[in-house]
Amino acid sequence: MKRRHFWVSGRVQGVFFRGATQARMRELGLRGWVRNLPDGRVEALAEGGETELAAALEFLRRGPRGAAVEGVEVQDEEGGEALGPFEIRR
Repeated sequence: MKRRHFWVSGRVQGVFFRGATQARMRELGLRGWVRNLPDGRVEALAEGGETELAAALEFLRRGPRGAAVEGVEVQDEEGGEALGPFEIRR
């Protein structure tokens, strides 16, 4: 199991980005969460296998219809809080 943190910038709020991300991450069997940030970015933390995390990054780079992703920052993480089924955090 690997854990990866993502920060997505561009037009990513108000376009159902969090809901689409939650649905895709659950399809991939990943655990974690996604939330909007006050600076207009979307932040996500996901845990799972390398193949699934690569597919997650591929999704985040394009986002749902209506989104205009300009960039994705990625950081591998170690340990931390136990993650449950992928959820939307407020």
